[in-house]
Amino acid sequence: MYVPKEAQPKKGGAAAKAQDGEKGGKRKIVAQNKKARHDYAIIDTYEAGIVLSGTEVKSLRQGRTSLADGFVQIDGGEAWLHNAHIPEYAQGTWTNHSARRKRKLLLHREEIDKLEAKSQETGHTIVPLAVYFKDGRAKAEIALARGKKEYDKRQTLREKQDRRESDRAIAAAKRKQRGQ
Repeated sequence: MYVPKEAQPKKGGAAAKAQDGEKGGKRKIVAQNKKARHDYAIIDTYEAGIVLSGTEVKSLRQGRTSLADGFVQIDGGEAWLHNAHIPEYAQGTWTNHSARRKRKLLLHREEIDKLEAKSQETGHTIVPLAVYFKDGRAKAEIALARGKKEYDKRQTLREKQDRRESDRAIAAAKRKQRGQ
């Protein structure tokens, strides 16, 4: 049965964004930097576009990247992502990219100025947390972070373990209660 385009339900706009559960559409996560959340206390997060070549996009779509050694640096009023490993595209030819080249991040001027000022403070750095596709465009989630001391890391692990044990105890009590 033919249905005119005007009569078809709309898929875009605010309704689609509300269905996705977040502002701005769906996110398909390619890589996360879990080590950054362990080693740093996250102060503020930003979403930045990434300037990529064609073979880098194809490699990212295959889900192959690593942010473990990555960091962000502000040079000449521009944000650059260093040491993010995007391997060469397998079907690429002489147009293939370098795996660890620096990549430009797209941010608003105010955000770049704020990040530059804050990263100059002692103990602060800018780290990538995730790379993902949002509405077909490659994005990076970066964070202004402060390095944790060793005792802070141990404290965080202890809290996580305590939370896990309490959740297990609650679940066991609920199971026991249902069994009676």
